[in-house]
Amino acid sequence: MMIDLRSDTVTVPTLAMREAMAEAEVGDDVYGEDPTVNKLQDIVAKITGFAEGLLMPSGTMANLSALSTHAGRGNEVLLPEKAHAYDSELGGMAAFAGLVPRPIRAPLGIPDLEGVEQAIRRNKHCAPPGVVLIENTHNAAGGTVVPVSAQREIISLARKEGLPIHLDGARAFNAATALNIDIKEVCAGFDSASICLSKGLGAPMGTVLVGNKEFISRAHRYRKILGGGMRQSGVLAAAGIVAVHQGPELLIDDHRRARYLGEKLAEIPGVHIDLLTVQTNMVFVALPNAYRASNELFAEGIRASVMAQDCLRFVTHHQITDDDISTTIQIAQKILGRRR
Repeated sequence: MMIDLRSDTVTVPTLAMREAMAEAEVGDDVYGEDPTVNKLQDIVAKITGFAEGLLMPSGTMANLSALSTHAGRGNEVLLPEKAHAYDSELGGMAAFAGLVPRPIRAPLGIPDLEGVEQAIRRNKHCAPPGVVLIENTHNAAGGTVVPVSAQREIISLARKEGLPIHLDGARAFNAATALNIDIKEVCAGFDSASICLSKGLGAPMGTVLVGNKEFISRAHRYRKILGGGMRQSGVLAAAGIVAVHQGPELLIDDHRRARYLGEKLAEIPGVHIDLLTVQTNMVFVALPNAYRASNELFAEGIRASVMAQDCLRFVTHHQITDDDISTTIQIAQKILGRRR
């Protein structure tokens, strides 16, 4: 049996989720008449500190809808370097919304405050700033956490400059767990946030976009344009409700297992791991020829993601056990240790 550490998106619905899905009361969500979708949206909005929520099929659609709602065509999106919305969402902000991304230096995924300030350019030769985005946790930086203090500084700057600010909170619950604070604190001060249900929380799909009433009303338009009206989607929302209630407490073990995995893999000669980045459920491994290493691990029953020619990523999730981690370490020691 494969040990799949490619991502926390590979989980399958739990028995509790399947039972909730089978019993879900449904209606037409495009008309706003699906009671289970409405319940999920209300739950996520309440626990994150926002007025309303809107269920989207994916985080990509949620981020694109949020940015489109906040900013107009030709405006810049100020966001951390290697942000998912910039690197891994197919240029949607430019192709669909006519927005111009402006990456900001972000050591360990934390946007440099001075860099954000310098990127806010207001002259006739430059695209005007439209919206600021923070990603917490920051995927490509290693699943690193943006401290609340850093977020507050950037939020304060955005407020002073009259700019809306959006949280890509695909793994905001991971950030809350790592910081040992409530999810509401991670989301505090933002004008909107996208909260993914299908990553660390383990639901089969879905992201809830949250914001104030006027923002969500306008975001509805973009969800419709993008084909996100899902009719009797309470079947899926039911699993999301289970994920929100049961998933967060499981993240502590995900983080513990990732840290242990990172520390043990770092002991292998020829393998480099910056343990400063192993803060949540991800381990980024630098080594020669990651594609070959991935194939060799796969042959032994371990799946990891190739992030670059010289980088593998391992991601823990609630369907990975301590025994799975021990097995992964043993196989990695054998395979990666002999590739010096």
